[in-house]
Amino acid sequence: MGDSPGAARMKIADLVGRTLAQLGAGHVFGVVGSGNFAVTNALREHGVPFTAARHEGGAATMADAYARMSGRLGVVSVHQGCGLTNATTGIGEAAKSRTPVLILAAETAGAAVNSNFAMDQGALARSVGAQSHRVHSAASAVADTVRAYRTAMNGRHTVVLNLPLDVQGQAAPAGTPESVAAVPGTARVRPDLDATRALAGLIRQARRPVFVAGRGARGAGKEIRELALQSGALLATSAVAKGLFNGEDFSLGISGGFSSPTTAELITSADLIVGFGCTLNMWTMRQGKLISSGTKVVQVDLEDCALGANRPIDLGILGDSAETALAVLDVLREHGGPEQKYRTEEIRRRIAQESQWRDVPIEDFSTEELIDPRILSTRLDELLPAERIVCVDSGNFMGYPSQYLSVPDEFGFCFTQSFQAIGLGLYTAIGAAIAQPGRLPVLGTGDGGFLMGIAELETAVRLSLPLVCLVYNDAAYGAEVHHFAAPGIDTSTVEFPDTDIAAIARGFGATGLTVRGLADLDAVTDWLASDPTAPLVIDAKIASDGGSWWLAEAFKGH
Repeated sequence: MGDSPGAARMKIADLVGRTLAQLGAGHVFGVVGSGNFAVTNALREHGVPFTAARHEGGAATMADAYARMSGRLGVVSVHQGCGLTNATTGIGEAAKSRTPVLILAAETAGAAVNSNFAMDQGALARSVGAQSHRVHSAASAVADTVRAYRTAMNGRHTVVLNLPLDVQGQAAPAGTPESVAAVPGTARVRPDLDATRALAGLIRQARRPVFVAGRGARGAGKEIRELALQSGALLATSAVAKGLFNGEDFSLGISGGFSSPTTAELITSADLIVGFGCTLNMWTMRQGKLISSGTKVVQVDLEDCALGANRPIDLGILGDSAETALAVLDVLREHGGPEQKYRTEEIRRRIAQESQWRDVPIEDFSTEELIDPRILSTRLDELLPAERIVCVDSGNFMGYPSQYLSVPDEFGFCFTQSFQAIGLGLYTAIGAAIAQPGRLPVLGTGDGGFLMGIAELETAVRLSLPLVCLVYNDAAYGAEVHHFAAPGIDTSTVEFPDTDIAAIARGFGATGLTVRGLADLDAVTDWLASDPTAPLVIDAKIASDGGSWWLAEAFKGH
């Protein structure tokens, strides 16, 4: 690592970009303005791919989805002031989800107190749960950048790294090394022996144990499966970890608002629930209704502050999910082979035949003009390739793609819902598609959310993404309609004239398809066979189911 003759002439903006590239930044998304032009080009010059978004909010959520689905750092590049404020909702979503995302935010010089772009960028970042860092000087630029990268990747934080314009333009100090050392990953935390034995004791006492894995356990699927086999436990996931236990006979699918009646019944019947990397929040536990009186509750997490944060627990274990599962396995194996407990042939049969919503008998609400969204989703699940990545916007419709569209594994489902903001779906799908280019990206969204973020449809067209956008179009903000509708209540503020979304999509250069019945979906097969290089937007005119099954639980948390 000798000194480079050109290092002293390199500007700090270039040095920051080069440093992040050397550390392993995966992909940068952004809207380029005068304040972030140099640092964006520096990232590109040093090999970090760049995607230009049409809005900073879109760029932030693309980076969030990319990081979730790739395991690499997602980077966002924005202009000072308004560029950062435009990205705030996406930053908040990433921060609440603990996604490793680094936002490179240009910042007005300290002396530019009258600049139109001047604002307290650090306070804004902190207000939505992100961490605020700054490149303080030319001398500290590399150290500041490395610290921000380490905080994002190893601390699992969303970080705003502010880049003051006056510092960006300074020359790198003489003697600046040509490269930086790699940042080592964190060691997996082994749980306390007493806590391990306590959990093993609870498992031995339980007759109907259920393990629920969340996003924090996505890297521990194998170990948790082995522990479940030894324990006789059933398996479930939170929504964000959907697909983790695919292929497992005793996997119940998603625990929470999206649970089928059989899944909810089997979880409620548990006498022990163990959450691995799962916060056991109102969504995953249906406001606690999935936990019966007398059920023991255990939570395993890497952070002490998460243990018992959402509900009382009988045991909290500070540790990595995989390491905890292995440690408990060691204790249990001292007492012989696996116990069947909840894993009976009758339970196996019920899970196989009843645990998915598509197995639940329904009354078809379709009319000549409108299609039942459950019938629509089931048919599309049959038509679309299995190797897919499903992304879901927020809204009344969200249970249909979440439960009716299958995924190959935990990296086939991207669920940006921690901020409960509608309009993030299209951004999510683009970021996820870039992270998993070998899979067909599929977006489930409502008409309200899709129209809110539709500017990024141009981005998908420009990137030649064969993206399926399934728009559940009820010409309304359906969640509010179903929640507030009652005799004498005016819901016209959340109802709209029907929009020809397929026509709008064609204007962007996508293929537009209007669907009112199953026969209309034949065109999807033709599109798939055409080796598509542009999105397909399905404007599905859906019938109302009277309020989706997860809404009653969802609104109780508001």
